[in-house]
Amino acid sequence: MLIHAAARGAGHLAAQIARDLGAHVSGTFPLAEGAQAHALAESGHTTGKLVITVRRPDASAIGEGVGESALIDLRSCRTMDRYEQFHRAAIDKGIPSDEVDMFAGQLRFAICAGGCGQDEKVVGQSGGVPRLPVGVEWPGSGGGTPLPFIASLDCAALPRVEGLPLPADGSLLFFLHHEDDHMEDGHEFARVLYVPAGTDTAVAALPCDPDSEIYSDGIPFLIPEYRLSAQVEAALPQWVEERDDGWPFDVESETVQRLFAELKHIDELCDVVDDLWPADGASAFRIGGHYVDIGGDENPWYRMASANVRNRSGAEPGLPMSEKDRLIGAEEYRLSQEWVPLAQFCTESEFHYGCFLISADDLAAERFDEMRSFTRFTE
Repeated sequence: MLIHAAARGAGHLAAQIARDLGAHVSGTFPLAEGAQAHALAESGHTTGKLVITVRRPDASAIGEGVGESALIDLRSCRTMDRYEQFHRAAIDKGIPSDEVDMFAGQLRFAICAGGCGQDEKVVGQSGGVPRLPVGVEWPGSGGGTPLPFIASLDCAALPRVEGLPLPADGSLLFFLHHEDDHMEDGHEFARVLYVPAGTDTAVAALPCDPDSEIYSDGIPFLIPEYRLSAQVEAALPQWVEERDDGWPFDVESETVQRLFAELKHIDELCDVVDDLWPADGASAFRIGGHYVDIGGDENPWYRMASANVRNRSGAEPGLPMSEKDRLIGAEEYRLSQEWVPLAQFCTESEFHYGCFLISADDLAAERFDEMRSFTRFTE
């Protein structure tokens, strides 16, 4: 969009046009304060659009009533996405462009939700009683057992994340019986319910006594409610994060081993990520990013890859174990690139950790019934 405006009042005019187009404007900033505007936008605490105004260098010399005008190009003032920020910062440090691009292929971003402070934006709730569409029963397992409610998220309130095609609005509700889900492979003890915007909803009627001890360790069906706020954090695969801690690269896929060998500036690239997006500690609920391995059981990628290779190699009896291992490694890497952690979260149990995975294609198409749950167990 190009706007011609008298130099004085250009910011007012740009903001007014944005409002006329239906956008709520939180504030306007001159180009010199673009960094502050960008930081505010990244915080996720704004409730509308931010307008950046541009004035010609000699605009101060132009008097009122003079026909000469300043040219504002809103396209050139758009905020760089996070990958553009990373690329520019890495190139500025002298890191070769091909390495920057390779590393960027492993870089993801996650929405990290945790307890909400008094002045923070609310993006959802953890625990308590959810709002369900009118006429929809509380989700249950295949046998009819009601599933405990974990959390709900307001998609419109969540910060936007590159490469994570969440719905633009509506709500996502998460349900999980962590003990049964860990013991069974059928995925019937976990649900994700998407409620489109505009759907008539009501506070759900509890399907059982809220104090019912449905777990062996005495955790009640209804867990305490608290509000959630969210921020965006950078995420890297575990082989990058733990490269200096004796990570067993010999069990990684050939692709990962090749990447690690070619990333000569991996430490400097990780420093760029840390400088741009300092980690803010653990979060109770994490959407997107990479799978977080907490130890214990075999990781979901390995379980899915092993099953896929087993099904394929059934027609190839006698396939050498070394070849099966190579195929499983390649399949693990493919799955880790094509699937997304829809939700990873702590449960009320100190030993169980929720992990919902979904393919990027199914997420973009809002096929949440295709989600697969892998509750993790560790001692």
